Amino acid sequence: MTPLNIAMLTTFYPPYNFGGDGIGIRRLATALADRGHNITVIHDIDAYVTQAGREPAPIEMDPRIGVVGLKTKFGLLSNLLVHQLGRPVAHAAQLRDMLAPGKFDVIWYHNSSLVGGPGLFALGDPCAVRIYEAHEHWLICPTHVLWKENRELCEDRACLRCQISYKRPPQLWRGTDTINREAARVDAFIAKSRFSRDKHRAFGFKREMEVVPYFLPDMPPITGQAAPHPRPYFLFVGRLEKIKGVQDIIPAFSGSAADGPDLVIVGGGEYEAALRAQAAGMERVHFTGRLAPEALPAWYSNARALIVPSLCYETFGIILIEAFRGGTPVIARRLGPFPEIVAKGGGLLFEDETTLRAAIAELGTDPARRDALAKEARTAYEENWKEDIVITEYLDVVRNAARAKGNTHVISALEN
Repeated sequence: MTPLNIAMLTTFYPPYNFGGDGIGIRRLATALADRGHNITVIHDIDAYVTQAGREPAPIEMDPRIGVVGLKTKFGLLSNLLVHQLGRPVAHAAQLRDMLAPGKFDVIWYHNSSLVGGPGLFALGDPCAVRIYEAHEHWLICPTHVLWKENRELCEDRACLRCQISYKRPPQLWRGTDTINREAARVDAFIAKSRFSRDKHRAFGFKREMEVVPYFLPDMPPITGQAAPHPRPYFLFVGRLEKIKGVQDIIPAFSGSAADGPDLVIVGGGEYEAALRAQAAGMERVHFTGRLAPEALPAWYSNARALIVPSLCYETFGIILIEAFRGGTPVIARRLGPFPEIVAKGGGLLFEDETTLRAAIAELGTDPARRDALAKEARTAYEENWKEDIVITEYLDVVRNAARAKGNTHVISALEN
């Protein structure tokens, strides 16, 4: 395979990132670098620092991947201009220069919200193959999450009122056809699940989308290692925000230790104090705070199951396949993309407190049932979300887009 020069543009990239999308992008960049491609990631430092209020802790960076962090003296103002105008402003000239014709064979847009908005699609070599990957629902939702007025699932548009409820200035360009007009410059769009693809269509996005899930590098399940918690436990891993739904699972762990396994909550966030207050005095509920990524496999492998109670429409759910990789079943809310993931094996679904408690009882009291689902979980990971499988799907999207565009250089590079 001949190396390709690939630019990846995203608002957030480790260590300047909050959630799973930045981690997924880094995994993709690393996997493509492993296959010999030349990767340059362009992200916006100001977007992270103005929201986090600080610089992140440094991490080890892959020297094979070029990383360009955009930063100006204007900080928040730079991001506000992109947010309001829907195009690059302070970084426009720098981006034009970096993406000039002849520099990249593939331009891969990820979370474009504050690095350039939809106007970012107009920059760069028109001959390059252009891919957009929808890690969130930003293309169709100003808040990215389809969670109306911070209280309910969004089933019909009320965008102006919703943005105000989030204390965000309305994006007037969203009242026009800007997204679909600028999307015409992109050769292929990727959704992370069939559910997300269908939501984009239902909310008026006109382009077809390919479905390519997240992947994880292979890691055998941990065996023979002491459990990190002294009692049997169910596990939650993620940001502690209201939309993640942890408040709905805490009541299922009332009572004393004699009543069943514990709940271990891994993560931190703005809703943590409220959750700790809710769980005050509950001896079966435990908070660990944020843990280093390398500590998580042991927590997954020893859990009875991972519980995923998100209230909003996720685009995928990386934590489900993290559990599957470790041979751990999941109990997920019957919502969004979770049913299509669990349908591949390795989990149970719940709809309300009654069905949640039934699932917890099933996996908490029947070791044979838990072990059977654990085996299904690992098999599902190996058949659907291993790196080689998903990278092949990604490169098929690039190859097909190059064929449709008539870009013989990219076609030849991927077929040699």
